[in-house]
Amino acid sequence: MADDLEQTIADNAAGPKRARGDSSEVEQHDLNDQIAADRYLASKKAAKSGIGVRMTKVVPPGAS
Repeated sequence: MADDLEQTIADNAAGPKRARGDSSEVEQHDLNDQIAADRYLASKKAAKSGIGVRMTKVVPPGAS
């Protein structure tokens, strides 16, 4: 799914923001909104896979 979204963002970035024809007009979502959606879905996928940030305290040997 993320690959599809990445491809969609790339296609939308290459094309025009707004297209107008004889009988219709189409406007895409803002590129910033698409990037935010991609980041959200990527973070959701990372959280689901169990890969996250682990905080540890490093104590050098000999320190008290």
